[in-house]
Amino acid sequence: MVVDPDEPRIDGELPRLPVEVAVGVLIRADGSFLLTSRPLGKAYCGYWEFPGGKIEVGETVQDALRRELHEELGIMIESAEPWKVAMVDYPHALVRLRFRKVFAWAGDLQMREGQSSSWQTLPVQVAPILPGTLPVLRWLAQERGFQGETHGNPTSQEPKGDN
Repeated sequence: MVVDPDEPRIDGELPRLPVEVAVGVLIRADGSFLLTSRPLGKAYCGYWEFPGGKIEVGETVQDALRRELHEELGIMIESAEPWKVAMVDYPHALVRLRFRKVFAWAGDLQMREGQSSSWQTLPVQVAPILPGTLPVLRWLAQERGFQGETHGNPTSQEPKGDN
């Protein structure tokens, strides 16, 4: 998926290596899932996404997700179910998003980066939605047999192009 295809890539036409990212799709027993807003100082500040972050050298996806969710949300996870992988080409970075479903965690949510959080169901009512989050909403809709728009966000648009 190419986000903002008409915008130049920050590094021009040079080939870019993808940034590996672990992403947690936290799902409660009632089926609702957690979205968090991107904090100040990060690209797409204020956009809603599933929590996670970069996989450091030598880390597994599981280890990175465990670390990121503790750093961002103050929770501890034991396991996460591998789910989907998506490549997203943002103007500032090419990212490979490795999504994992998380059904159990310990601790109360703490927004340690000053972000907001919201438990959502389909259609998602928070806005704007980070482009890399839109495919996840479609996948959840397919799994759940949900028909209709996955988000009630008229300003959030599907990126042009598809990789």
